[in-house]
Amino acid sequence: MLVTITRPGLVRLGLCKLPPFISRVSLTEASNQKKKKKKMTVTNSGIQYAVQIITKHFGNLVAKVCETLLKSGPLNLGALIRSTALTPQQVKNSLLILVQHNCVQPFTQESKAGLKVQYMAVYDNILHRLRFAKFLAVVAQELDDDCKQLLAGLLEHGRLTQQQLMDRANQKSKSNSSQVQNAAQDNFIRLVTARFVERCPAPEPLLEEAPEQEGPKKPRSKSAKMAQVSETIEQRVLAAARPMEAIRFLITTNPETDDPSQKSENNSSSMSVGEKRKFDDLDIGEHGSNDKEVILWRANFEQFIRCLRHKACVENVRARHDDGAAVVLRAVLKATRMQETKVKTDYSVPLKMGAIYNEVIDSAAGRNLTKVSVKASLHLLCGAPPVRGGYEGEGEDEDEDEDEDVPYSIDLKKIIELLQNDEVESIVLKRYGQDACRIFRLLTSQSKPAGQFFETDKISVDALVDKKETPKILYKLWKDDYVHMEKLSLTTAKQSQVMVWKVHKSIVWEHVLDEMYHAAYNLVKRYDHEREENKEVTNTPKEKRVGELEKKANRFLGVRKIMALSLVKLDDALMLFHDF
Repeated sequence: MLVTITRPGLVRLGLCKLPPFISRVSLTEASNQKKKKKKMTVTNSGIQYAVQIITKHFGNLVAKVCETLLKSGPLNLGALIRSTALTPQQVKNSLLILVQHNCVQPFTQESKAGLKVQYMAVYDNILHRLRFAKFLAVVAQELDDDCKQLLAGLLEHGRLTQQQLMDRANQKSKSNSSQVQNAAQDNFIRLVTARFVERCPAPEPLLEEAPEQEGPKKPRSKSAKMAQVSETIEQRVLAAARPMEAIRFLITTNPETDDPSQKSENNSSSMSVGEKRKFDDLDIGEHGSNDKEVILWRANFEQFIRCLRHKACVENVRARHDDGAAVVLRAVLKATRMQETKVKTDYSVPLKMGAIYNEVIDSAAGRNLTKVSVKASLHLLCGAPPVRGGYEGEGEDEDEDEDEDVPYSIDLKKIIELLQNDEVESIVLKRYGQDACRIFRLLTSQSKPAGQFFETDKISVDALVDKKETPKILYKLWKDDYVHMEKLSLTTAKQSQVMVWKVHKSIVWEHVLDEMYHAAYNLVKRYDHEREENKEVTNTPKEKRVGELEKKANRFLGVRKIMALSLVKLDDALMLFHDF
């Protein structure tokens, strides 16, 4: 940092080291940020929110097992029984339900006593249970309502075989005709082709030891150290359980034929699909061995989150620029969706101009866009210089030929960061006012992730805030963990201290996410309280709701609608910081 002393007590901060006559009193989080790249972890509020979801869907016993796994990490069956103080059968049944609904992933790990099966809660999949309506809306928009109905069965039951999906379609249509069967089969193929449905992961994958570096350690550059982020055990387990890409979306014709080992499969497929499937005949220690030949399918949450992330990026571009840029971005993301290897990708897959333009004019909203306007939107989205030309002239054809061969890649990470900035700024604006929002925007407008230090007087001048009010506002933001403060001691002729401020985005973002978890937990809890308080009203038939009962019923319906909409918007913000 560059510190310029213009007069005693006035400090201006830049970009090089402090001179020897200035010492830093407190370092706190700043030094920790430089040591390692911190990843957002699941907080206590997040765990409470997840446990509440499980309690609402499966009851207290299952929620107790899930809470123990979320707080303690992966455990084997014996340790889980001791921690929960439940009977072995209760723990086994709870695990079967959680595995069936993709909330727990078993895996095998080598120990001194040999191979042991451990159970790990999949936190993201638990939160996804409140997003089923969004997932169904995505399928209805991308495909049609028939595919939506077929997917609803998988979301309801967690995991089903292809035959059980066909049987459920027959039950819903109240017909067993070959036409209904063929239509359901075609819709299933469309869901798998669009990667909305995938094969279930391996039941108990072997988790290998994390690779250790052998030999003397070689010195690495600072950028290499920052780029190296060790995988968590959850990421390693999910990667080991995920099927190979060659078979993950592979559909076999008539998977339940002629094989005598699958008679139990056919028997289970004939059961009522309205009941939650429980594999009572499976041993909890080796539940994957008996159904080795059975192909189970589940909803591919990763693809749904990718679609919702793309939609958020498109809507943000529409709000910041225009409809044309949004149409172009949607076309690029749609054309390259299958080629994305992870959800949180920083840049879109590179695509040439010709492929982009063909995708744009294939959509109803982009049929009237010219190639010149598409190029202008691409240059705007990619941060390139504006498109040249527009009239006939010398060298124009050569420029167009060059543009045809240039691949375009759009910075999606920047779009998401702008959305996150807007969300946090809206929170600061509502809580602390317009002046605080301007100060916070100034501190977060720096290019560095850890921000840049500003002295109090400089903040007052740059943010156009009264000099007397600035320290008060900064203190409020610092007290609520929205800004970071350090004191600089000036060892000049006159001993004095100067307070400097900045925003650690990663720390503030994690704090905001924790507040959102807490708000969502309270919102669901309040909704359950309102429903319990108005149980008598809701159980009364509509025709008998007169007078005071009718007023209570109308009030409850209004409150329920507001809470439901609030939870949907809050979940959108949660996805923005946790999933996107």
